[in-house]
Amino acid sequence: MTDFLLRDILAATGLAHEASGRVTFSGRERLSSCFPVTELAAAAIGAACLSVADLLNQEGSSLPVIVDHRLASLWFGFSIRPQGWTLPAAWDAIAGDYRTRDGWIKIHTNAAHHKRATLSVLGSTATREAVAEAVTGWNGDELERAIVAAGGCAARLRSRPEWENHLQGKAVSREPLVLCDRGGSCGNSGWRPDRERPLAGLRVLDLTRILAGPVATRFLAGWGAQVLRIDPPGWEEPVVAPDVTLGKQCTRLDLHDAGDRAAFERLLSRADILVHGYRADALDRLGYGAEARQAIRPGLVDVSLDAYGHSGPWANRRGFDSLVQFSSGIAASGMAWRGSDVPVSLPVQALDHATGYLMAAAAVRGIAARLHGDTMTRFRLSLARTAELLFAHEGEYAGDDPGGAGPGDFLEHSEMTAWGPALRLRPPATVGEMRMRWMSPAVLLGSGRAEWNQ
Repeated sequence: MTDFLLRDILAATGLAHEASGRVTFSGRERLSSCFPVTELAAAAIGAACLSVADLLNQEGSSLPVIVDHRLASLWFGFSIRPQGWTLPAAWDAIAGDYRTRDGWIKIHTNAAHHKRATLSVLGSTATREAVAEAVTGWNGDELERAIVAAGGCAARLRSRPEWENHLQGKAVSREPLVLCDRGGSCGNSGWRPDRERPLAGLRVLDLTRILAGPVATRFLAGWGAQVLRIDPPGWEEPVVAPDVTLGKQCTRLDLHDAGDRAAFERLLSRADILVHGYRADALDRLGYGAEARQAIRPGLVDVSLDAYGHSGPWANRRGFDSLVQFSSGIAASGMAWRGSDVPVSLPVQALDHATGYLMAAAAVRGIAARLHGDTMTRFRLSLARTAELLFAHEGEYAGDDPGGAGPGDFLEHSEMTAWGPALRLRPPATVGEMRMRWMSPAVLLGSGRAEWNQ
């Protein structure tokens, strides 16, 4: 099954179908699900690594890729284990699944402004008991619409047939897994891949948040790219920052401020890759639409993420992995598979992680195209479209569950993060004799300067 998923991904990212023969998968352990979660993890990581290998293959090498199923599964969770300190709770106290008058709804309140929006709609205090009581008086569709209209995030539990007949479901099903646009200048700067650190010398501007985008840029940093992450003032991700800022610089800019806009444009003018995960219309409203970005940096490899797809009525809707699982039928399918009376989501946030590696693969493919003078500059992906890939291979997937990470799954030396020492999982794949390695530990958001190191 992993091979089939890999071939689907290779076709979407523009790598040759026969390249799948250079990827070997090891290990028998599988996360238990009615979807091929471990297989998706290994295939997505394999495709991203194959894109790196392909860069070097163009230089006369022919490097194999080996992916470990167990480590791939573990990397789809948390890659970090704190030593002497703890990560905050993964979810806000009132985030989660609630019974409505006619079914189930998931509300996502990890961001303070999303929480305020939800509570304003419900007229409730911030306790699970009060929220649960308030939700029972609502029809699921009505509550979903009300929370979204108020600026919050929620998703009603839909069956697979409901999603397939929904206007957004239909729109997503017609989109490719990776939407590629050609145009503009190839902008070749004379860069060539490094045989020890293949992406060394590339500059990546990271405008992403939880979680797919940061996974993509962490991968690029692991192969040598210089990644500069930009967040607005006040934005924090206390749960995932120690996991995903590995190997990056992090700074803050307010793109409504004239001085910060000038700084952003200077950074963008020297970037090779831009990865962004804001809602589809956000950069346009700031005056940084696709054409404006290419004008600032001709030949920029531009990779974007959307939750619910790039067409249809929900193209600009806020969304997260857990919400897309509710909307698209994944949680309902899991509920039926397990014979449960409550929704059953995937064992990990597989849509986020898989899409992140697909974004990384697309970014590297864009760089490869640029080396040949091809104007393959813009790539668009979505969590909802990645969900369609899972449904294309739906079935019962159970095996030797990898369980939690053990001592042998971690690198030998501690990483001195901004929060304290931590163990980091061993990289899940090799390209030839090379593994991902990060030159700096995880850091606080906004802890660095808005400038390139080189």
